[in-house]
Order: sequence, then C-alpha cells, then structure tokens
Amino acid sequence: MEHITRVLHSLRSAPLWPGLMLAGMLVSGCAPEPDAEKVPPLVPAMRLADTDALSQRTFPGRARAGQEVNLSFRVTGPLIELPADVGDEFQAGDVVARIDPQDYINALGTATGTLQAAQAKARKAAADYKRIQNVYKEDPGATSETAVDLARSARDSSRAAANSLASAVKAAQNKVNYTTLEAPFAGVVVETYVENFETVIAKQPVLRLLDPTSIEFVISVPENLISFAPYVENVVVTFDALPGVEIPATIEEIGREASQATRTYPVTLVMAQPEDAEILPGMAGTARISARLPDDARGTGIQLPATAIFALEDPQKSYVWVIDATSKTLQSREVETGQLSEYGVIIRSGLSAGEWVVVKGVHSVKEGQTVRIMDISGEDAAS
Repeated sequence: MEHITRVLHSLRSAPLWPGLMLAGMLVSGCAPEPDAEKVPPLVPAMRLADTDALSQRTFPGRARAGQEVNLSFRVTGPLIELPADVGDEFQAGDVVARIDPQDYINALGTATGTLQAAQAKARKAAADYKRIQNVYKEDPGATSETAVDLARSARDSSRAAANSLASAVKAAQNKVNYTTLEAPFAGVVVETYVENFETVIAKQPVLRLLDPTSIEFVISVPENLISFAPYVENVVVTFDALPGVEIPATIEEIGREASQATRTYPVTLVMAQPEDAEILPGMAGTARISARLPDDARGTGIQLPATAIFALEDPQKSYVWVIDATSKTLQSREVETGQLSEYGVIIRSGLSAGEWVVVKGVHSVKEGQTVRIMDISGEDAAS
C-alpha cells in the first residue's frame, strides 16, 4: 500500500512538457500547408524593332470604295419609280428612286393657301395701323394713343404669323422635293433593299451606291512603327486576285487612336483604278511600304511608346523595364532617349533589337519580379 502511494505521488509531481510537446506535434501536423506560389502578373510588353529593318515592310489589308453610301428617303411614302438595279451606273444628280408625292403636294397646297390668307391679313393690319397713325398725327383728339398701340400690335402679330406660315410652306415644299432620291455622286449600284411599289419609311435604306473609280485600302500598323509614317516615300499595293499587277498608292489618313484589342493604328491608302484590271471592293491584298528614315533614327534602331519610360532617384535619367527572355524577370535599365514624337520616343542607346520591354504599368512592377509577357497584339507571349 505504501508503494502504490509513492507511485501516484510521483505521477502528480511529474512535469507536463512532454504532453504539451506531443499536443504541439499533433496540432502542427494538422496545420494547413503554405499557400501555393502566386501566378506571375501579366504585363503589356513589346519586342523592340530595329529601325534599319523598317525601310521596307508589308502589311495585309482589304480594298473598299473611296465613296460609298446607303441612300434613303427623308419622307415616308409608297415607291412609284425605282429605275436602279444592281450594276446600274448613275451620274451625280440622276434620279435613282421616287415615291408618290401627291400627299405632300396636297399638304403644300394647304400650307400655301393658309399663308396667302395670313399675308392678306397682315397687309390689312399694316394698312389699318398706317391710317390710324396718320389720323393721330393730324388730329390727336380724333383717336387715342391706345388705339395706335393696338393697331401696331395687330400689325406685328399678323406679320409674325405670316412669316411662320412662310416657313411652313418652305418645309412642305422640301417634303415634296424629298420624294425624289438622287445620286449624290457618280457611282454604281451594288445592292438594293426594297422593291418598287413598296411603302418605305424615312431613313430606311433603299439602295447602296459606291464610286469604284477611287479605291481605298486599309491596313493596320503596329504602334511601334506608326511614328515612321511621315518618312514613307513609296507605297505599292498588290491584290491576291490580280497577280502581277502593282498599283501605286498614297497615304490618305492615319487613325489618331490605336485599337484597344490589337494595339495597331488604321492607315487608309488611296489609289486609282488601274487601266488593265479592275479592283473590286472587298478584295484582299498587301501594301508594300518603303520609307527613308531620318538620320537621327539610323543606327539607334529603337522605337518605344512614351509610357514605357520612367525615372528613379535621378529625374534626369531615363529607365525602362527589360524582361529576361529566359527567366521572365524584370531588370531596370538606363537608356538614352532621343527625338519625341506624338507616337513614341526613339532610344539612342541602352537597348537592343529583339529585347522585350514593358510598355505600360511601369510603376506597378519592381526589380527582379517574375512576370508573364503580353505582347502589344494582346496575346500572351509567354506563360
């Protein structure tokens, strides 16, 4: 009995740390695993182009008519004449469709009659005012100043009413004129949307007219090349459907805003129809553009959007984020900037053609950060 008492006493006085250690091991074994590694952020970037290689480039595109329009009436009514059919050619001012003008002629007649009555009333009111005014001047006691004022007011209101009705007559006359649809320019009908004797409503397309003598060709130019447009010397367009035919073209218009999806600028070229072939709207082809680059761009070879450049401690120095093509990590690099244009900046030194550079969000990344590349065409270039 004494032996048992000693054993119980030893158990009660034993330290508790082994049990606590065991409990801690059990708890740590049930703890959640660390979070999985976060996915690197996707950064807009571009591969640098060498300006020495920009002296001649080709761009795909598609032809369209220099002038094209859907013609419609400005009034509603039943068609009574539709001489235009697909393939028909018209000169500017030719009638291409006509709707029944009778209702509008009747409305014009009503408005004209109302105007004539108002004009007669205005003439009488003017004569009454003149008569009362003369009487008041010759014998102020024969009438009153109030009567003169009333006559003047009647004259002015009747004159205003007549002027308003004159505007209504002009509007009615315009509606009569609007029943005739004329070609705004010389062209060919490529599509009709209604049949003769069908009732059409205002602004409903009736036919499509285009001028095939002047052809436009639209291409998309990447934002890292668009600043060289002023140095273009020669443009030649070829079409898949017309092998061997080269058509000279000129730049007519450059879009002022890049596409959000493709980061390219629309450039419109214009050309005349060749003598030995016919370019049809919708034809696919390629524009070959030759440019003579300025002397300060030769040898530097790098063109960047201004959003790619940032400063660190020294505001006099310019930096860009260069992405290592293998590790996909960021490295800040000092560069020497050159000419600034409305499309970007020429880099004189510090970069090489073929390198990847971050072009947007330069202040949201940091040195050594791992990223994924999204090129300026919007595609994930590297996961």
